[in-house]
Amino acid sequence: MLSTMQDVPLTVTRILRHGMTIHASSRIVTWTGEGEPRRRSFAEAGGRAVQLASALREDLGVTDDERVATLMWNNSEHVEAYLAIPSMGAILHTLNLRLPAEQLIYIANHAEDRVIIINGSLLPLLAPALPHLPTVEHVVVSGPGDRSVLADADAQVHDYEELLARHSPDFDAFDWPDLDERTAAAMCYTSGTTGDPKGVVFSHRSVYLHSLQANTSAALGLTERDLALIVVPQFHVNAWGVPHAAFMVGANMLMPDRFLQPAPLADMIEQERPTYAAAVPTIWQGLLAEVTEHPRDLTSMARVTIGGSACPPSLMVAYDKLGVRLLHAWGMTETSPLGTTSFPPAGLTAEEEWPYRVTQGRFPVGIEARLAGPSGEFLPWDNESAGELEVRGPWVARAYYGGSDGEELTPEDKFSPDGWLRTGDVGVISPDGYLTLTDRAKDVIKSGGEWISSVELENVLMGHPSVAEAAVVAVPDGRWGERPLATVVLKEGVPADCPELYAELKDFLAERVARWQLPERWALVESVPKTSVGKFDKKVIRRQYANGELDVTQL
Repeated sequence: MLSTMQDVPLTVTRILRHGMTIHASSRIVTWTGEGEPRRRSFAEAGGRAVQLASALREDLGVTDDERVATLMWNNSEHVEAYLAIPSMGAILHTLNLRLPAEQLIYIANHAEDRVIIINGSLLPLLAPALPHLPTVEHVVVSGPGDRSVLADADAQVHDYEELLARHSPDFDAFDWPDLDERTAAAMCYTSGTTGDPKGVVFSHRSVYLHSLQANTSAALGLTERDLALIVVPQFHVNAWGVPHAAFMVGANMLMPDRFLQPAPLADMIEQERPTYAAAVPTIWQGLLAEVTEHPRDLTSMARVTIGGSACPPSLMVAYDKLGVRLLHAWGMTETSPLGTTSFPPAGLTAEEEWPYRVTQGRFPVGIEARLAGPSGEFLPWDNESAGELEVRGPWVARAYYGGSDGEELTPEDKFSPDGWLRTGDVGVISPDGYLTLTDRAKDVIKSGGEWISSVELENVLMGHPSVAEAAVVAVPDGRWGERPLATVVLKEGVPADCPELYAELKDFLAERVARWQLPERWALVESVPKTSVGKFDKKVIRRQYANGELDVTQL
C-alpha cells in the first residue's frame, strides 16, 4: 500500500522561493573592508537570483544541466548564484580560487564549464587559465577589476549587474523547470591530495535534506534570530552547506568577502555581532593570536563549528575563556559535508561534557556508520576498537563524476562492494554514537607493528605555551619501519635558538603519551604547509624530509 502523501520534489527552487518570501526581511551582510558593509535583504537577494537565472537562460543560452562555475569570494552575489543556478536546472560548480593553475584548468575542463561567474578582483587568476578552457563561452564579471586582462579571450565577457538589470526580479516572471529532485544541483571537486581531483555531484534532494539536518538543534541549529559568519569558503563543499541552510530558515548571513585575515575578522565580529560562525582550525588559531595581542569582544558568538581537521583541545580551552564555545564537526566533500557534530548529552557538568566535546561528534539520523578492521571485519562500537570509518546516507556520495562519457567512478579504495563510502579516516565509536578520529589512514604512523596517532601528538604539542602549530608525519626508520617526525611553529617572541627547546617539548609529550610514541626527529618550520582549504599538507612535509630540506634535530 502506498501512502496518501503528496509527492512534492525537494529542490533548491523551493528553498529560494521560501527564503525570499517567508524570510524576506532577513539579510546578507557583505564586509567591504572600509566604510559600511553592503546589506541586502533575502527578498532583494532572491529577486536578484531570479534575474540571474533569467540572464543565464535568455542572454547566455544556458540550458538543462550545463555547468555554470563560480570563482568568487564569500559575498551576497555568490549566494545569489547558489540559489539561481540549481533552481533554473543548471549545475553550480564552485571553483577553488586557491588551487594552482594546472588543477584549476583540469577541474574546469573535466566539468565542462560553459560559464564562469567571477569577482573582478580574481581576474588575474583566471586570465592565464582561460585560453586552456575550450568549453567556457562566457565570463560574467561581478564588481571592479581590470577586465583588460581578458582582452584576448575567446569567451565573451559580460558585466554581472548589467545582465541582471535586463530582467525582472519577480519570481513568477521566470519559467522555472519542473525538476526531478534526484537531478544534479551542484558539484565540487576533492582537493586532489592523491591523484587528480574527483568530482562529487550533489542532487537537489541531497542539498535539501542536508539543509534540514544542518538546521536541527543537534547540528548547526540556525534560526532567523541568528547572524551566521560564514568564513569557510563557498568553494569548499558549498561553504559546508550553511548558505542553503541559512536561506531555508531565514538566518542572517555575514559574508567576509576577501577579508579573511585575523584583524578584519576580529573587527567584523566586534562590529556586526554574529551569533554563529564556521571555519577550519587555522582560522580560529589566527584569530586567537590577533585578539590576544589586540583584544576585541567576541562574546556574541554563542557557538562556532570547527572542522576540516582536528581542533586542538587547547584551542577549545582558550576560546572558552573568551566566552566562545567551539564545537567539533566531521565531514568531507563526499558527505555534503556534515557527518557528525559534537554536542554533549544534556544534563552534564562542564567537566563531564569535556570527553564528548573533544570527539568529532555524534552521528545524525541521516548518517549510518561502521568501522572496518584491517582484515575487512566490522568492529564494535566500544570506544576502543579502531578501524576505518565507512558511512552511507541520503547526502553521501555513491560515486564520483566520470566526465562527459557519463561513466561514474567507484574506485575500490573509496567505495566498498556494498556501496558504503570508505572515508580514509581511522577512529573509534562509542556505544552512544560519538566518533573519535585518531588519524587519517594515510597519515597514521605504523611503528614496530603498532599505530601512533599523528593527530594526538599534534594536539598535545599545540597545548604547549611556546607552540603555535605542530604537524607530525611518518618518516622511514631502519629499525621500526616508521617513526614520527614533529615539525613545530613557535609562537612569536619564542627564541628558536634555545638548545633545550626540543628536550622540553619531548618531556611535555612524555607526560601525556606513551614513551614509545615520542618523536626522535624534530624540526622548526616558519609555517606548516597547508592545502587550499586550510588543512595540514603532510605530503609536502614528507617530501621536504626526503629531499633533505628540513633542518632535523635527532634526540
